[in-house]
Amino acid sequence: MQGMILRDLSQPLQRALDRAPAVALLGPRQVGKTTLAKVVAQDRHALYLDLESPEDQLKLSDPLGFLSAHLDRLVILDEIQRAPELFPVLRGLIDKSRGQGVNSGRYLMLGSASMDLMRQSSESLAGRLTYLEMAGFNLREVAAGGAAGLDAERQRLWFRGGFPNSFLSPSDDVAMDWLEDLIRTYLQRDLPQLGFRVPASRMRRLWTMLAHLQGETLNRSRLAANLEVDGKTVAHYIDILSDLLLVRRVEPWHANVKKRLVKSPRYYLRDSGLLHRLLGIGTFEALLSNPILGKSWEGFVVENIHSVLPRRAETYFYRTAAGAEIDLVVKHPDSGLWAIEIKHGAAPKLSRHFSATCDDLGADHRVVVYGGWDEFPVGGGVRVISLPRLLDELGG
Repeated sequence: MQGMILRDLSQPLQRALDRAPAVALLGPRQVGKTTLAKVVAQDRHALYLDLESPEDQLKLSDPLGFLSAHLDRLVILDEIQRAPELFPVLRGLIDKSRGQGVNSGRYLMLGSASMDLMRQSSESLAGRLTYLEMAGFNLREVAAGGAAGLDAERQRLWFRGGFPNSFLSPSDDVAMDWLEDLIRTYLQRDLPQLGFRVPASRMRRLWTMLAHLQGETLNRSRLAANLEVDGKTVAHYIDILSDLLLVRRVEPWHANVKKRLVKSPRYYLRDSGLLHRLLGIGTFEALLSNPILGKSWEGFVVENIHSVLPRRAETYFYRTAAGAEIDLVVKHPDSGLWAIEIKHGAAPKLSRHFSATCDDLGADHRVVVYGGWDEFPVGGGVRVISLPRLLDELGG
């Protein structure tokens, strides 16, 4: 299954390499970036360098000399955020290749952290680099067969999350053990190596608090008091998790609507498996009786939607001070404005204000994504729709 999915995922990456001299493929650790890059490498006679490997680090002790000897090959640089000093060298080599008429497919950079990579590259590689983001598996990628097969795949993906090693584990217990190891790797190894001076126990407590607050706006003062730090420190810690592509920040809708709008962002743990591991939920049956159930499903849907949206799409949530709410608002570059309400049950109860709120927004599409498989209208231009069908419509 993983091989089939990776072949499908390689197509956008191949197209990006055909257009740009350098491509940055961003995604959390263990999401499959290296595996995907090696699939592409087979077709392009590529040179792969792991910047965590002492041997490959030694090869790049003279980066200009080494890379100049391989101008005829695609060079893959894994964990590029560990060597920001390479960016000016790459800029010079790209410009040299451009002078010789080579304008695409020179360098593929893989990164597990967005902040440092994007800041360094934007300074050194402006106009030379395009970005792609790689998420875990989504439901459209893993679904096979009819509704019965979809139900089982959806349950497994939702509970275990989209990391390939977790989703493809032989059992839920093995998946949860793997996710626990991933959490500890981030806290005990990755944070210190990236220069973040954060006590592992404190960061885990915050990460777990965010799991309990899935899809909510945050009271940073309360979080700070619980962690015994100040509000700026809490904001910094949350930024770290966001920059490591582990937490998604969704901004509030800010258009000129004649309502008092909530102005604080919402936060979601991006992988549902990590959410469940941090909350100590060990089985799908335990999830079904847990108060986090609705928010877990909401985050799962939100992340699936983000994984299929085109690059120029924008996402928000909408909530007024009076309580009128839309879970996700999507500004789609091709199909206009989508108002998306997310319900877990197979018989969703729609807020009586939903249609009027969509009118306030000027939404072109009004949908309720739910836990069933059918599609049907419910009046006011609103459709109830399954998650796979919605992914097809949003992703093309």
